[in-house]
Amino acid sequence: MDFTTYWQYSDMVTRTLFFLLLVLSIASWVTGIIRILQSRKLAASVADDLSAQIHSKQASLVESDAASRRLVIEQTLLKHIGRYRFASERGLPILGTTAAIAPFIGLFGTVWGIFHALHNIGVSGQAGLGQVAGPVGEALIMTGLGIAVAIPAVVFYNLAIRINRLVMYHANDRAHDLLAQSSELAAVQQAPIQKPAVQRDTTNQVTQLTKQANADKQAEHYHKSAPSQL
Repeated sequence: MDFTTYWQYSDMVTRTLFFLLLVLSIASWVTGIIRILQSRKLAASVADDLSAQIHSKQASLVESDAASRRLVIEQTLLKHIGRYRFASERGLPILGTTAAIAPFIGLFGTVWGIFHALHNIGVSGQAGLGQVAGPVGEALIMTGLGIAVAIPAVVFYNLAIRINRLVMYHANDRAHDLLAQSSELAAVQQAPIQKPAVQRDTTNQVTQLTKQANADKQAEHYHKSAPSQL
């Protein structure tokens, strides 16, 4: 059965289902290709982009303390990772919806084609091959179209999900590295501040020891001079 014969046997319902499957097929192919290309580009640049965002943010946090700096960096990382996740999931609802409903649209076309065949048998009163061949062939074509639309959508969806997991892996891995670098930088900046305090404690201890030594010398001198006065 060629397309002309198929179109001759089809009615308004079947033609509507055919155009609906055609639109879903075009949308899934275009969306799937664009989504995979953008996800691969995002996976290659997400780590460097996240580092650039944090380094630009750290320039304005030089005078902040370690706790405030870490809190701001964590919130910035969470914000940008959420944006990357949202950007990587664009178009996935179209692929998921197409993969889910396309087989059912084809199944509905199959049921409608069988109903059409039974209607022709009832009108003609004959159950010959000529009365049922066209509608049954129409039903089988709708089933095949539904499956043909759903399979590429499922493949694109799974590929996009796999690449998006790679994007999130690179983003989270770089986020942990940036947090560790921020903690090391805070420790280095706090070290010169703590050093004078240690020196002051040492000076106080030396002063106390000097006073104690002077007191001991005075007591010894008093004990030595006491017998001579007697």
